[in-house]
Amino acid sequence: MGWKYVRTDLLHKGRFLSLYRDDVIRPDGLAGSYEHVAVDDGVRVVAVDQDQRIALVEDEFYLQRRRVLHLPGGGTGGEAPRDAALRELEEETGVVADEVRALGVIDPLPATTVARTHLFLATGLRPGAVHRDDTEAGMTVQWRTMAAALAAVQDGEITEAGSVAALLLAERVVRPTPSSSPGP
Repeated sequence: MGWKYVRTDLLHKGRFLSLYRDDVIRPDGLAGSYEHVAVDDGVRVVAVDQDQRIALVEDEFYLQRRRVLHLPGGGTGGEAPRDAALRELEEETGVVADEVRALGVIDPLPATTVARTHLFLATGLRPGAVHRDDTEAGMTVQWRTMAAALAAVQDGEITEAGSVAALLLAERVVRPTPSSSPGP
């Protein structure tokens, strides 16, 4: 690798993130600095019910200044990604999954953080209990077919990176029912 690490300074330590500046030798051989954020890994869950519908949640996002439609998920908080996926699914939707399968992992902001987003498919759904935190007070749950969820990605209604990637990966696994298949 062309980058050479020299030293790190902590610029800010908060509850959910830390900001660092590394002194480096760049690939061109010159001295430089590189700022980056340390946050927990994240998870997103494609939860599919017995009718082949996908659970989506919609919530207020402060930085976007709007409601955002996305898959259930959030930070791992130091948990194993699978455990965090199960926790986030129940907390946000009130649904528990009997089966969870890894779909893949993405690096949503590789120039900004090493944090990764782990993507899962959850099936065998049954009722659980909603346990949202104060910032999720206005969160709502929607159930859509895979075709409708993918159309929401195409139309720009679903834009969150982990949700987009997970839905596209899950499409290969989730078989559409005749009612959600496009006609000839």
